[in-house]
Amino acid sequence: MMDRPTSPPRVAFVLHLMQVAGAEMLVAQIIRRLRGHIEPTVLCLDGIGTLGEQLLAEGVPVVHLHRKPGRDWGLPWRMARELSHRRIQVIHAHQYTPFFYAALARSLTWSRPRLIFTEHGRHFPDVVSATRRRINHLVLRHLATEVNACCAFSAQAVGQIDGFSPTPIEVIPNGIELAAYGQPLDRAAYRATLGVGAMDTLLACVARFHPVKDHAMLIRAFARIAPRFPQAKLLLAGEGPLRESLEQQVAEAGIAEQVRFLGVRRDVPQLLAAVDAFALTSVSEAASLTVLEAMASRLPVVVTAVGGNPEMVRDGIDGDLVPRGDDAACAEALARLLADPALGRKRGEAGRERVEERYRLADTIERYHQLYRRLAGYPASPPRSGDAP
Repeated sequence: MMDRPTSPPRVAFVLHLMQVAGAEMLVAQIIRRLRGHIEPTVLCLDGIGTLGEQLLAEGVPVVHLHRKPGRDWGLPWRMARELSHRRIQVIHAHQYTPFFYAALARSLTWSRPRLIFTEHGRHFPDVVSATRRRINHLVLRHLATEVNACCAFSAQAVGQIDGFSPTPIEVIPNGIELAAYGQPLDRAAYRATLGVGAMDTLLACVARFHPVKDHAMLIRAFARIAPRFPQAKLLLAGEGPLRESLEQQVAEAGIAEQVRFLGVRRDVPQLLAAVDAFALTSVSEAASLTVLEAMASRLPVVVTAVGGNPEMVRDGIDGDLVPRGDDAACAEALARLLADPALGRKRGEAGRERVEERYRLADTIERYHQLYRRLAGYPASPPRSGDAP
């Protein structure tokens, strides 16, 4: 009879870089929420990153593996040494490239720790080489103990496009901390800090200025309706390489008085509590945390019908799903919300209820916690307490 384990499972998280982004934020939240329930190590291929520095300051081991350009065949050996030295029982690799190197490192580790591959976002257009598909199907899928994804869209892509079929691919949805969103706010005072009026109608988008987010489409859509709704303001929170070109687009469209570039915000819950609607017009998404945050803030949402968005947003109930790149359809959806505030409030309440039912961060983390314990050979633990609504 085996002895009952007396120490928490030792888990290594493998990522590109611990920057402020969806998968990385999830890892940081898992580590912080499960402190004392797992012994975490973070292995970064390409750099420590802002979140990595924060975790280091909190006493979490974060290791930079210094990946070299191209295929770095020495990296699996460096990773394997870390896994052996730290007696890792479970490896949790996020995204394909970290999984690729983790799978090779696992095969070089005498203890053969269990390996989880979690897929998050997908590129657009989503094309992989025939060679990669064959390697995945014949070799790599057999090196993964568990494969999962943050939404059904990503799970299907891993199975069909990446060639992991017929490996079972579980969906563990992303979640957010509900208590942080939808809290009371002095809207007039907060809006004054943004330079907008208390009676203005505010539409927000929170996303980095990157081609995949297609802010240009949102700006074109807003320009179509701005003259009809002079009290409407479009607030763009974020930074990125396209900011200058987007500012130029706004100026050329003659809507500079109705558009605000807010930069990176550290007060997103307050920002969402102060606005009236939310839009995200990406050409590609997986399970967007900002969409869930907007829904939890009781905002009607207008999003493109891409990736996992249709799984989260029920068209005509929580918001509107519009075709990728279709600024006319997006303008129509935005105008409908601006013209009918009651409709927006109704959809916002429906969105909040949906997040409460399906997308709690505590539920997401608890599923990973039980997975770590099972793969490490530990018995299931009693469920931990969840988020307050």
